[in-house]
Amino acid sequence: MRGLAVSISTRAAHGVYEDRTGPMIVAMLERLGFDVSGPTVIPDGPEIESVLLGGVHDGFDVIITTGGTGLSPNDVTPEHTREVITREIPGISEAIRAVGRAAGIETAALSRGVAGMAGHTIIINLPGSPGGVKDGLSLIEPILIHAVEQALGGGDHPRVL
Repeated sequence: MRGLAVSISTRAAHGVYEDRTGPMIVAMLERLGFDVSGPTVIPDGPEIESVLLGGVHDGFDVIITTGGTGLSPNDVTPEHTREVITREIPGISEAIRAVGRAAGIETAALSRGVAGMAGHTIIINLPGSPGGVKDGLSLIEPILIHAVEQALGGGDHPRVL
């Protein structure tokens, strides 16, 4: 299985500060046995869609992004993700917000991240804060391999061509 970690932050992409969330995604994917690329650090904006499409084209099984899911005018990760995915997986994004709220972070409800599929590639948006990424990964980790197996048509769900 192959995974791609993408950190979306204009300031980190320009060296204003170090990306702390992308390495968290890489560590989780490696723990699950994924061959991981990244973290790729890119600015907020149209490059998001290019990187996601490139990851789908390159056959990654999962792409996990961090950042760009808030309410600021520059937070456009969900919009670009929706341009790439063909099927949403709303339960994942809903659960990520719920995990944050259950941890006492009421502002987790403001995250606009989405999750979905493009072909067999699963794409999941996480918030940009280290705490939000930690909470999101704790939810994703126990379900990710099963989700990838289903997306590939394996396990107890035969692939429909």
